[in-house]
Amino acid sequence: MILKTFSFPRLLPFCLSAFFLLFLLLQVPARAQLDVGAAAPKGAEQLFNGKKKSLHKNWTYWEGPRLTAKLPIKWEIVPDPVDKGTAVSSNDPDGAGGKYGAADIVTKQKFTDFRLHVEFLIKEPGGNSGVYLQNRYEIQILDGDSTDHGMAAVINEKAAPYSVYRGVGKWNAYDIQFRSARFDENGKLSEKAMTTIYFNGEKIHENVAIQQVWGGANSGLDGGRDGGKGITNRPGGIKLQAEGHEVLFRNIWVQRLKLEESDTDF
Repeated sequence: MILKTFSFPRLLPFCLSAFFLLFLLLQVPARAQLDVGAAAPKGAEQLFNGKKKSLHKNWTYWEGPRLTAKLPIKWEIVPDPVDKGTAVSSNDPDGAGGKYGAADIVTKQKFTDFRLHVEFLIKEPGGNSGVYLQNRYEIQILDGDSTDHGMAAVINEKAAPYSVYRGVGKWNAYDIQFRSARFDENGKLSEKAMTTIYFNGEKIHENVAIQQVWGGANSGLDGGRDGGKGITNRPGGIKLQAEGHEVLFRNIWVQRLKLEESDTDF
């Protein structure tokens, strides 16, 4: 047998190729956590897994001033129209006609800083719902609207690129990192809430400071205080809005964080 030896310069291209391949493989898990189908990381809490038991264990109606729905939650578990499994529909009868706050659901657990993953599907044109951070700040779900009140907007403050939205009948995903408002030792607001958001794997908002709660007292916590600017130092749940439209949700999980710095980028 004749053994051949190879000099380092001849091996260098192969080493670089192997290193580049390893780099790509290491990036896959991180990227996979920023789109539809993302699995909850270790230590995260699965808030909704498509099952009725999960819905009733982790969620309840938000007891706002306009609440008319009565427990148990009437959001129906329905077949997933795209993939195997089930989802939940926001089309609660008490929310008919766009009466937000009448049948919105909120997690029983409350949060301060967190990473949140939510998947949603709008079944018909014009479908409307919303994801509320701390039951205060709405990240809009609204088919056909690209304004600062439209799809993926930090409601009434920061519009999102509408082209990232996949459209009616397809699953979409929000991946959100959120840092709650901060207060000084006298209880005065010192830093506004902040968020970074990926929409279907694309970063659409980076370190956006959220100015207030919109929609009044019927919208969320502190909405009725000083026109929505009277933010208090209370943790809040993750809320999903019922507005009389069939918007489906699945695979919702949250990971508690402690963000010391004014930075939510990830």
